[in-house]
Amino acid sequence: MKKRLLLSIVCLVNAVGYAQYPEGKPEEKPYLKLGGAVRFNYNLSTWKEDQLERGGDFGYDMFRINVESRYRNIKLNAEYRQYSQAFGGGFLKQGWFQYDFSERSQIQVGLNQVPFGIQQYNSNNWFFNMTYYLGFEDDHDMGVKYIHRSDRWQWQAAYYKSAEEFVFGLAEPSPNRYSYDITGRNKENNQLDFKAVRYLGDSLGHELGASVQGGLLYNIDTRRNGTRYAAAVHYEYKAAYTPWNIKLQAMLYRINPENAFGTDPDVVEMGAYGANYNVATQGEVYTVGLAYHLPVDTRLLQGVTFYNNYGYYNKRISGFENAHMNVLGALLTAGPMYIYTDAALGYNHPWLGPEWTNAFATGTPGDTRWHMRFNINMGYYF
Repeated sequence: MKKRLLLSIVCLVNAVGYAQYPEGKPEEKPYLKLGGAVRFNYNLSTWKEDQLERGGDFGYDMFRINVESRYRNIKLNAEYRQYSQAFGGGFLKQGWFQYDFSERSQIQVGLNQVPFGIQQYNSNNWFFNMTYYLGFEDDHDMGVKYIHRSDRWQWQAAYYKSAEEFVFGLAEPSPNRYSYDITGRNKENNQLDFKAVRYLGDSLGHELGASVQGGLLYNIDTRRNGTRYAAAVHYEYKAAYTPWNIKLQAMLYRINPENAFGTDPDVVEMGAYGANYNVATQGEVYTVGLAYHLPVDTRLLQGVTFYNNYGYYNKRISGFENAHMNVLGALLTAGPMYIYTDAALGYNHPWLGPEWTNAFATGTPGDTRWHMRFNINMGYYF
């Protein structure tokens, strides 16, 4: 009798379950994954005499927390970073809600990566490439992005209401952010992006892509919108069976701000990591990257990736000196640790030279030299 009663209850529960889920599938269980990283940094800069006397500096770089969650086909991806106060303190690097229409199509809402150029990175090193410092590499803005992938095509379309908007209203955008955006007396808004990628070859290891971007630029003083646009073409080779990686990209951009009377129309401010600098309103950027991965079978070391990344910034403003950036180095992989060892050279580069404010604007005509920063970044990723 008891067995029959128990069997009846089980059958009733199953019947209710199938009534709630017509396809006969049980309710998906919530999924949560936590991760993060701790990083320390050593650097020695040739233009800093006091640092040369000390033999360089070794200290705290960053602590981060990553969250991935999924429930009923709605996903969350977020990353929060804590830098020192000198580099902007704590801020959200990325964070979006995602819904998958199918295995090939998805939509992301929130602070997500702008679909422009080579992704996720147009570089192999810790310093990124020239495109990052102008807001066109691993840039994250607030908006909606749709992604569709077929066997040989991928296309992305996105609308961004604003950049990383941490301060609302007419206040100047804060430079305490991860990716570079226009700051100062101008605010990015109402941006559209479209990117198409074609995969070639038997292994689909060859990637050809084109990107376009256009948006407005609201000026706090005049309360009028300027315009801005950019376009890029790229090629990347990253087949799974080969140790080689090749990145080639060419892009142009134009910015037309509606500044107050007396403001220099040839420059705008850009900011990240707690500080702003000036950037030319017109330019082209050409980048080349080459990397080779060498597997290593030892108890401590599992692989070494050698790389060289070069970027050339051609400013389209009369009298402005152009800029160069080259990073030669290697990435060592040891279990959960990633160690970047870079020799980064800059010519009219704010992060790689003594001139900060106008390195990407007028530069230092008549007195420009190459400078180098030797950098070791050690990170434990969990």
